[in-house]
Amino acid sequence: MTYTRTAIALHWLTALLIATAFGVGYYMADLPLSPMKLKIYSWHKWLGMTVLLLALARLAWRAGHPAPPLPDTMQGWEKSVAGATHILIYLLMLAAPLAGWLMSSAAGFKVVYLGVLPLPDLIGKDKELAEFLKELHFYLTSGLGVLVLGHIAAALKHHLIDRDQVLARMMPSLLKEKS
Repeated sequence: MTYTRTAIALHWLTALLIATAFGVGYYMADLPLSPMKLKIYSWHKWLGMTVLLLALARLAWRAGHPAPPLPDTMQGWEKSVAGATHILIYLLMLAAPLAGWLMSSAAGFKVVYLGVLPLPDLIGKDKELAEFLKELHFYLTSGLGVLVLGHIAAALKHHLIDRDQVLARMMPSLLKEKS
C-alpha cells in the first residue's frame, strides 16, 4: 500500500523546497549587505512561507487520508520512533518558518510573499527580540535538518538493508523493482 498521489506530490515538493531553503539560507548568511543579499533573503522568506503553507496543506490532507500501515516486520520501538520523528518534522516545518516570520517582523523587515503579497507583521519591532528569534530560527532549522537527515537515513536503511516496502510507500516506482 502506498501514499496517495497528492500526499506523495506534497511530500516531494516540500522536501525540494526545504532543501532549497537550507541551501539559500546557508549561502546568504555570510554575504555582505547588498541589494543582491536582500533579494536572496526575500527568496529565502518565500521558500519558508511556502513550506509553512505546504505543511498546513499536508496536515489537512493527512487528516482525511491516513498513512499506509508500516510493515509488521518493524519492531515496536521503530514504529514509535518513526511516528515521533514525523510529528517533530511537522512541528518544525511549522515552527521554523513562523520563527523566521517573527524574526523579520521584530527586525522591522516586512515579508512580502512572492514579491506581491505583503504579510502582516506578527509582532512589533524589537531589536533584542529579533536577535533571540534569529537564534531560535537557526536552532529550529538545524533540528529540522537533523531530523530530515535521519528520516532519509531510515528510509534508505529500510530499502537497502531491510528490503521492505517502507520507501516504496512514498516512491511507488520502487514497487516495480520487486516484480
